[in-house]
Amino acid sequence: MTNTPSNTLVLAGTGKTGSRVAAKLTELGLGNRTAARSGAEVRFDWDDPTTHSPALTNVDRVYLVAPVMRTEFGDQVSSFLDLAEAAGVRHITYLSAFGIDHAPPQVAHRAVELDLMGRAAITHSILRPAWFMQNFSETFLKPVDGVITVPTGDGAEAFVDAEDIAAVAAATLANPSSHAGAQYAPTGPDQLTIREAAHVIGSVIGRTIRHVDIDRRAWVDAVIGSGVPADYGETLTVLTETMASGSGSRPNDDVHRVTGRPPTSFAQFAERTASAWAVEVAG
Repeated sequence: MTNTPSNTLVLAGTGKTGSRVAAKLTELGLGNRTAARSGAEVRFDWDDPTTHSPALTNVDRVYLVAPVMRTEFGDQVSSFLDLAEAAGVRHITYLSAFGIDHAPPQVAHRAVELDLMGRAAITHSILRPAWFMQNFSETFLKPVDGVITVPTGDGAEAFVDAEDIAAVAAATLANPSSHAGAQYAPTGPDQLTIREAAHVIGSVIGRTIRHVDIDRRAWVDAVIGSGVPADYGETLTVLTETMASGSGSRPNDDVHRVTGRPPTSFAQFAERTASAWAVEVAG
């Protein structure tokens, strides 16, 4: 595949990684089109197939993000890949999940990976990142009243900056031939427990932040009660059990190997993101 000219469709283009991938492709001078249910350049809704073909017009690469907060989406994504192949797409970079290469084929993320591996007309790169550092600033690990409540015990994780995930993704999309068939697991440089991450955040904002472990079932029920789909509860259970059991991601050199620069440390992330915890400082 030639590297230029190209045009990449960035799914979840307003999301945590998609928006960053689009920005990095633009910085590289590469054409891209963001797609999402709203707020993007083109409308794309996994539950509205009429939005799929129009989004694929005049693109040859796709940053693929599957439906979020779901456990069953393999058939939906497979149908989309059929359309993409027919439309002339020749490379897919897929945002999968940590450890999915060990999952059975009926697990949706693994099903998508295997689907991609079986397509001769499309090359692919697969990303299986560690937990995002941005979970501490944007979603379920964000401190509330000085506390991060999550059932992970003393388990550790090599939390990764979404900027680094996006940089790896952009590199694969910029030069697909160099990353065809590649499987990367972007991580940060350090493996931290939630307690250690909380200490880093507290040091940056000048306030004590604590990790409070909690019964896993009670935590999952509370998350579901806040609006997360019930069938996603099992995914949350597995994620937290994996970390608590000591099987969380470990640092590797994938970010450096692909981008040529070291991954962002959690301390660097916290310094850069301090404003996200302004309420905690005020409290």
